[in-house]
Amino acid sequence: MSIQKQFVKSKKMWKVTFHLPVAAAPDAAEVAILGDFNNWEFDRGIPMKFKNGVYAATVDLEPGKEYQFRYLIDNEFWENDWEADKYVPGPYGTENSVVVTPLPE
Repeated sequence: MSIQKQFVKSKKMWKVTFHLPVAAAPDAAEVAILGDFNNWEFDRGIPMKFKNGVYAATVDLEPGKEYQFRYLIDNEFWENDWEADKYVPGPYGTENSVVVTPLPE
């Protein structure tokens, strides 16, 4: 599954739903998403719910920005989004996933 984006005109925000397939974390007890939108803070990680073979979480994001993020599996392992908009080098020798929220037309 891909990252789904929907612009909500009344909020002037993007409603972004992130999906991580179970194949990326087959034995996970918990999966959370961390990134620029929560300052990469472990205690502010957004829990992902497991349903229909994927972990999913929805976040409201401002338009016209790029947000780096990664999935944290069982507070130990990191995973990138397999279908992110792009990837950039991270500070620890790995790449971070990026989601782009364009300005509305």
